[in-house]
Amino acid sequence: MKSRKVAFGAVISALSFVLMLLTGILPFGTYALPCFAGILLTAVVIEFGIPWAISVYAGVSVLSFFIVSDKEAVLYYILILGIYPVLKSLFERIKLRWLSFLLKLLYFNICAVACFYISIYLLYVPKESFSLFGFYLPVVFLIAGNIVFVVYDICVSRLIFAYLNLFRHRLKF
Repeated sequence: MKSRKVAFGAVISALSFVLMLLTGILPFGTYALPCFAGILLTAVVIEFGIPWAISVYAGVSVLSFFIVSDKEAVLYYILILGIYPVLKSLFERIKLRWLSFLLKLLYFNICAVACFYISIYLLYVPKESFSLFGFYLPVVFLIAGNIVFVVYDICVSRLIFAYLNLFRHRLKF
């Protein structure tokens, strides 16, 4: 059983890391590819639990931090998208659905604001990249980010459902 954990974790880590490497090549990669890399972690959470998923997440995060050229994508992976499958499993254990949803949004907003300030003051992303037609619009981007995050959460839930009902039996864990 231990060898299956190691092999499965290594495959998910490798796939996630390759997706993170591609962020420097593909124009949409900064946002989309960390999402996909994080979604891969849901299978680890389901099959082997949260501690094993955290170790896979930590490995991909450290490798990405040192090797991936798109540091903004690495930031999104580390703070929001990479750890989200683990947090989602914890948030969804809460019986009150509205509280679970509220905590998810609160987590996203705190991390999104942190990403904004880290991007500007540590990664030196120009403030102009947060403007549209000359108007500085970080609040509008945050609102749009919340909408995208809700859609992302729904999509992850549906992917988990599909994994459990269509693919899991093929892996024979």
